[in-house]
Formats: sequence, C-alpha cells, structure tokens
Amino acid sequence: MHRTMFDTPVVSALLRGLARLTLKLLGWKYVGGLPPGVRKCVMIAAPHTSNWDLPYTLLVALALDIKIYWMGKDTIFSFPFRRVMMWTGGIPVDRSKSNDMVAASAQQLKDAASLVLVVPPEGTRSKVTYWKTGFYWIAHTAGVPILLGYLDFAKKEGGIARAFTPTGDIEKDMLEIRAFYATVTGRKPQNFHGE
Repeated sequence: MHRTMFDTPVVSALLRGLARLTLKLLGWKYVGGLPPGVRKCVMIAAPHTSNWDLPYTLLVALALDIKIYWMGKDTIFSFPFRRVMMWTGGIPVDRSKSNDMVAASAQQLKDAASLVLVVPPEGTRSKVTYWKTGFYWIAHTAGVPILLGYLDFAKKEGGIARAFTPTGDIEKDMLEIRAFYATVTGRKPQNFHGE
C-alpha cells in the first residue's frame, strides 16, 4: 500500500494532536478503537450521507491513532487533488469497470501484516435503497472482522462501536449490522436508508 499521513512519525503525531483539538473545539467525542489483537479488518463507514463524512472520518481515525485506507470513487482523485487524496489513505475505485474489487481487496488484506480498509456500504452520498455488499464479502473472503465504524452527527460522536465476524449467512448478519446503524444519525439523515 502507498504511504499516507499516518506513516510519518512526527507528522502523524502533530496531526493526531490537531485532530483531537479540532474535534474538541467542534464539540465532538471520539470513542472506541481497534479491538485487542485486530491488525487487519474491514471498517464500515456509515452512514455516508455528506461530503463532510470523509474529513470527520479522517479526524476520528487520527484521534484514535488508527491508520486507515479508504475506498472512494476515482473521480475525486482527479488533478489537482489526487496526491492529497492518496496521502490521506485514499484508494481510487473505478465503478464503471467490472473489475473484481472484492477479490483484489481481500487478497490485499490477506497479504498485509496490518490493514484497516474503510468501505462505505452505500457506495454514494445519495440515498440508496440497499447497501452494496462488497464490504461484507471482502471481509468474509479475507477471513477478517468487520468493524462497525460510525459518525453520529446528532450526538456529535464518531468511532468504532465493535467488531463483527461475518458468518457467511449474509441475510442474518446484515440484519444485525443494520440494527446498529438504525440508531446512528448521518449529517443528512434523509439520504440514509441502511438496508
């Protein structure tokens, strides 16, 4: 994986302090963290309802001292923003091509010594009827847990609620995952469906 802002000791320490201060000034709390022993996982980024989700996700990740890589549509990696997006941990995804992102992402998780891959299940900020299931199959294929990451704009709280181990019974597992997110309020709640 490419180098990010999380990799440089002095810079990452300064950014961590700045992120904690910024969240405090904004009235936000950051909670949770990586469960003990978890070095590789897929983290759900939900609800994804606004352009503000990425900056807040990065602030919370920095505050919790968690190095993340996040997936985003390739159009936001266009010039002149590409280097900045990659530096923040971004991985461009070309949704117009039928490439097998699940298999490729699962293989990266298997090969890595440590990797926290953040995936928004909606795949877009707009309202969707159903969640995409790529995040689930990436985790299941790689044999890693799913972390329930969240940003609750009503509570001004962001973090990681808990780890979830996918069983392969996606219908049953998604009911449990969705039950948690049903109580989380995105910045634009009207854009969140959560199914």
